[in-house]
Amino acid sequence: MKPQSAGTSLRAVVLQHESTEGLGLFEPALAACGFTFVRRFRQAVHADLDAELVVILGGPMSVTDTAAHPFLADEQAFLLERLALGLPCLGLCLGAQLLASAAGAEVSRGKNGAEVGVGSVRLTKAGLEDPVLAGWSPKPVVAHWHEDTFSPVPDAALLASSDRYTQQAFRLGASYGFQFHLELTAAQLERWLDAEGAWLAGHGKDAAQLKAGLGKLRAAEADNQALVERLAHHFAKVARGG
Repeated sequence: MKPQSAGTSLRAVVLQHESTEGLGLFEPALAACGFTFVRRFRQAVHADLDAELVVILGGPMSVTDTAAHPFLADEQAFLLERLALGLPCLGLCLGAQLLASAAGAEVSRGKNGAEVGVGSVRLTKAGLEDPVLAGWSPKPVVAHWHEDTFSPVPDAALLASSDRYTQQAFRLGASYGFQFHLELTAAQLERWLDAEGAWLAGHGKDAAQLKAGLGKLRAAEADNQALVERLAHHFAKVARGG
């Protein structure tokens, strides 16, 4: 991939798995840095391999569900090739798991149950010193919604952990993976909670109780948005050879 000049539009290929899951806070931040979006629903297109950025979004399926969802294997092969070429990716929730798997980590159902709702993570020493995460709260408040987790990512720096799961954020070369939903605002998480009452009840979760934490996420939005904007600038700088 050749470095792009400052005035050149940058391609961000978005691998989407559910119509209800989008870029959220990342959409305006990436657009402001010169990215235009190519959206792929449950498919990886080899012609996108040299895009300046690939963003892999979340979804309810597991990385190992390749029999039911063959596109997951295609995406992992696509991401493996991206990583081999040193091209940057951004993985969110399922996207982080797919990125971790492509890098050689093992993805599995978490032994500590579903992590859902508003909660904090702790930045590791590497997270506190990371050139992009530096300046974020040492114990930021974020939105969680996952059942799976992954083993340590080979050659990656672990950037954040939670009390329930160690693997919450990592940096691998110029790529970043976030197990939590950094893209979500409190309003967006509230819509998910309203829509998934039956799923929550089936997993022993109370939607009303989870909604009580939305105020904390709302209070953290400015800090989280600032990090999202720094990430967008990071990916634009990498694309432009900075």
